[in-house]
Amino acid sequence: MKYYIIAGEASGDLHGSNLIKGLKKADPDAAIRCWGGDLMEAAGGTLVKHYKEQSFMGFFEVIMNLNKIFSNIKLCKKDIAAYKPDVIIFIDYSGFNLRIAKWAKPLGYRTFYYISPQVWASRESRMKAIKRDIDEIFVILPFEKDFYEKKHNFPVNFVGHPLLDAISEKPAVDPEFFRKEFKLDDRPVIALLPGSRKQEITNMLEVMINITPEFTKEYQFVIAGAPSQDFAFYEQFLKDTPIAFVNNRTYDLLNISTAALVTSGTATLETALLKVPEVVCYKGNWISYQIAKRIITLKFISLVNLIMDREVVKELIQDEFNEKNLKNELRKILDPKVRERIFADYYELEQRLGGKGASEAAAKLIFEKIS
Repeated sequence: MKYYIIAGEASGDLHGSNLIKGLKKADPDAAIRCWGGDLMEAAGGTLVKHYKEQSFMGFFEVIMNLNKIFSNIKLCKKDIAAYKPDVIIFIDYSGFNLRIAKWAKPLGYRTFYYISPQVWASRESRMKAIKRDIDEIFVILPFEKDFYEKKHNFPVNFVGHPLLDAISEKPAVDPEFFRKEFKLDDRPVIALLPGSRKQEITNMLEVMINITPEFTKEYQFVIAGAPSQDFAFYEQFLKDTPIAFVNNRTYDLLNISTAALVTSGTATLETALLKVPEVVCYKGNWISYQIAKRIITLKFISLVNLIMDREVVKELIQDEFNEKNLKNELRKILDPKVRERIFADYYELEQRLGGKGASEAAAKLIFEKIS
């Protein structure tokens, strides 16, 4: 079978790569063309466009880059038409993917969504388009099944969360070797995860770095560099600081970390599944935030709290994300009693996600449905 997969950011690249591995196992003759990143290409997909060239965060930023976005949509449609896949698989990235689906479905292409649009968070009106343009959805969060089926009468397939696979398949890091490799000393590590896009890193990292002097006697801070950014971009933040830098080794870093300051996104769930107490941080462009605040109806922004439906990890959003609050919340998650409660919640979180095997389950279902 011929598969066409579209992902638009780092997390989509990760999940897309594991899906590709699953598809090749379910369908040894699978031919896969994709929009994604290095991981999807390494897994065996023929890469058309890298997510680095098409990732824009926030409403204002999207508006400023509309010409580039529409150019990419046109290119994608042309490439699909030339390839003639048996199925198009969309991974999150809803603004782009739903436009492609609207074009593709009337032309007779099978349209499957793996890691569905977050319509439960905002713009629920998009359900009309989803029902019209998407044949099958494979959801990864337990509450999504109820949202689609009970609220909108749209059957979906719950396959579990692929992060459980990604984490379990990662070889264990030798803490001593890792410390020597990156010239870390014996102090406990606090990881800084400022995001993957330049604009969010710029928004987040300066505040994170500014609180470090108060803690450096007892702890060492290490920045987790995103695979989508070169070290040269981070250098401006590292000047005159004793902070270490680790590029594209986030899981290894979290495995030796005592705590973490994490920009909202998939990384908040990864950090929890790796059992690291965290503070969730977010500060966006002012205009984008004002728009988002008016259309997003959720009580929480982190996947950890959304899945648990209560505050497990503290969220510092927009104006609350400041040096004073960040210091206070970091002190709290370094307290043994608080950490004990967090670890218990993390265990419950993992049980709710349904166990390992999400990527293979999704791939097997996809192959069965198009065979």
